[in-house]
Amino acid sequence: MKTREDLINLGNQILDATRTTLLLDMRFMAPALGALGFKMDLSTRTIGTDAVYIRFNPSYIFQLYLEQPLAMNRTYLHIVLHCLFRHMFTSAEQRHKDARLWDLSSDIAVESVIDSMDYTCTRRVTVDFREEWYEKLGAECNVLTAERIYQYLSTIKIDPDLEAHLEREFWNDDHQFWDRMKDENKDDKDKEKDPSQQALPPESAAALIPNLRVRRAKKEEWEKAAGRIHEELELRKKASAEHGSLDRMLSFELRKRASWKDYLKRFAVVREETQVDPDSFDYGLYNFGMEHYGNMPIIEENEFRETRKVEELAIVIDTSASCQDALVQEFLNETATILASQETFFHKVNVHVIECDEHVQSDTLITDVADMKRYADGFHIKGGYGTDYRPVFAYIEERQGQAGAGGATSGGAAPGVSTRTLDGKPVYSDYRNLRGLIYFTDGFGIYPTRPTRYDTAFVFRRDEDFDDSKVPDWAVKLYIDEV
Repeated sequence: MKTREDLINLGNQILDATRTTLLLDMRFMAPALGALGFKMDLSTRTIGTDAVYIRFNPSYIFQLYLEQPLAMNRTYLHIVLHCLFRHMFTSAEQRHKDARLWDLSSDIAVESVIDSMDYTCTRRVTVDFREEWYEKLGAECNVLTAERIYQYLSTIKIDPDLEAHLEREFWNDDHQFWDRMKDENKDDKDKEKDPSQQALPPESAAALIPNLRVRRAKKEEWEKAAGRIHEELELRKKASAEHGSLDRMLSFELRKRASWKDYLKRFAVVREETQVDPDSFDYGLYNFGMEHYGNMPIIEENEFRETRKVEELAIVIDTSASCQDALVQEFLNETATILASQETFFHKVNVHVIECDEHVQSDTLITDVADMKRYADGFHIKGGYGTDYRPVFAYIEERQGQAGAGGATSGGAAPGVSTRTLDGKPVYSDYRNLRGLIYFTDGFGIYPTRPTRYDTAFVFRRDEDFDDSKVPDWAVKLYIDEV
C-alpha cells in the first residue's frame, strides 16, 4: 500500500521527468519550465497551478503519464504558458464578467501556441474542429491572446452546447486555483493595512499577508521569465518554425506591460548629428593609405554619428482629484532626467505636457530639459474633477486634422485651450510629428475606443491605488515602482 509520502515522491518524479523531456527540445524555455514547484493536492481531481506550484492529484498524472506521455508533456507546457501569459493574475470580477468564458479563452490561447510549435515532445495532428476555430479567431483577433479571444466570444454569444464542445476540446488543466487567488486578492490592500478587519482570526489573517506578497512577486518573476525567453527567441530567428507563434505572443504581451523607462526609447528616431565618433573611422581614407603608402592606413574619426533621439511626444497628466501634485512632480522630474541624456534627446525637441481631467485644461510646449524640470517644480493640480481620457485624443486629432484618428467622440477639449510655452507665449503646433503619447493616471476614467495612429501608453504608479483593467488592447500599460 502506497503511503502519502510515496504518492508525493512518485508524482514529483513524473513531473520532473516530464520537465526534463520538454527541456531537451526547448532549452530556451528553461527560465519557465523550472520555475514551478510540485505539490500534491487532493482538492483537485486532475492538475492545475497557482503560479507557484503545479498542484496535482497523483492518480490523474499516474494514468496520464503511463497511457499518454505526449499528453502529459502538453499538459505541463500548457500550465507553464498560462503562467508566462499571467492568465491567473487577471481577476474575472474586475475584467471579465464571465469567468467560465475567460477560462476557455485562456485555454484556447495557450493551445494555439502549442499547436503552432513543431517539437517532437508535443507534436500531434490537429483535429479539423480546432483548425476551423483557429482560422475563425485568427481572422477576427489577429493575435490570439486570451483578452482578444474573450472579447470576440463575448460578442458572438456562443450557445451553451458549442461552449461546452470548445471546453472539452481545449481543456487541459484545473483553474480552480485561479479562483482561490482571485478571492484572496480581493481587497488585499485593506487586509494588509488592518488584518483584524477580515473574517479570519487575526493570526490567520497575518499569515495571509506574506502569501499575497509572494503572489505579487511571483507575477513579476513570470514577467521577467517571459522577457528572457523572448530575448532568447529573438536570437533564434532560424528556429521560428519550431517555436511557432510563441515569440509573437510573448512580444505582444510584453509590449503591453513594458517598463516606462524602456518605453521612452520607442519614441526615438535615427538621425545624423555633427559629432566626432571615436568608435568609427573613414574607410575611404583607410583604403587610400593602404594602397599608396603600403601598410600605412590613414585613420580619421567620422564627423557624423548616427544616434537615436526623441523627436516629439506628448505627456498627459491626469489632473483629477485622484492624482496628487507630489506624484506628478516626481514623474515629470524623472522623465526630464531620462530625456536629458545625449543619447535620447535632440537639441531641439517638442514635448507637449497636457493637463486634463474631464476637459483639456492646458497644453504647454517644452523644448528644453531645464524647462521640463522648471515646469515640474511649479506644477499644481488645476482640474480636480472626474477623469475622461477621450478629450485629449480629440484635441490632438483636431490639431492634426485627421478625422477618426483619436477614437474620441465626446467630451472634447475645453474652449479656448491653446498651446503655450512655459513662459506663457502662444505657439502653434499641429502635432504632425507626434510619435507617441504617455498618459500618467490612476486608470479610473473613460477610455477611447478606436486605436491611435501614434504609440499610446498609460502609466500607473504601482504602489498607489490604480485600475489598469480597462486599458484598450491597442494601448500599452506601463508601471512605475519608484520614481
